[in-house]
Amino acid sequence: MAAGTPGAHGLDGRVVLVTGAASGMGRAEALALGREGALTWVADISGPGAEEVAAQVRDAGGRARAVRLDVTDPQGWREAAELVGRTDGALHGLVNNAGVSHRFGISDTTDEDWRRVLDVNLSGVFYGMKYTASLLGASGGGSVVNVSSIAGMTGYFSAGYAAAKWGVRGISKTGALEYADRGVRVNSLHPGLVETPLLLSGSDRFVQESLRSVPAGRVADPEEVAGVVLFLLSDAARYVTGTEVVVDGGLTAGGLYHRILAGLGEGPA
Repeated sequence: MAAGTPGAHGLDGRVVLVTGAASGMGRAEALALGREGALTWVADISGPGAEEVAAQVRDAGGRARAVRLDVTDPQGWREAAELVGRTDGALHGLVNNAGVSHRFGISDTTDEDWRRVLDVNLSGVFYGMKYTASLLGASGGGSVVNVSSIAGMTGYFSAGYAAAKWGVRGISKTGALEYADRGVRVNSLHPGLVETPLLLSGSDRFVQESLRSVPAGRVADPEEVAGVVLFLLSDAARYVTGTEVVVDGGLTAGGLYHRILAGLGEGPA
């Protein structure tokens, strides 16, 4: 079944909060959850952006609420969790999707950018788990999907981005261990090249050069990532916790050698 086919993942009636949901993968995830019948909290630092996506979910026949949330603000997380609990009495899923891109190495990363990237991409995940854990547990258990990156699976040239995404991978395992007795599962998701504003925020040359290392030969559609998120949130993944799920068209599987062979234009001698 396609991502978001009603009933395909058994999420009808569940309450799920998605951060960074005003655009890109977060938007695709929110729309897919809406089609599944989940009540989706569309959270984003852009209040109007969150409202717009929530309206799109409702226009398509789903249920959604919008909340402005700066994921770097612990008080904002406390208030968001309290609002969800007060309004709906439950939370069954959390998708820590919010993130920023940064493509500079150690020497070229400013102190301010280092803090900004770590705050959004890593601290936002930490606060999300910390302040929703009780609500998830009280709902009889649930699933947390922390969006990392293939930059958290291999060496990557960007200092802050790599550090944050490796951190997300590690803290997801910590969460899986800590919250297991509450029935809460925690996994990290590692997308490769996905056609989103985040990917396209840099040069087109970066994207085209990166594609040479993707065996599938193309970027992913955000819907393809959303489909994996739906699976991880569902009961079909009820024994999947503390692990990494990679969605990258084979990029990390092929590694260096796929690119070498692509450059040669033929098999190895």
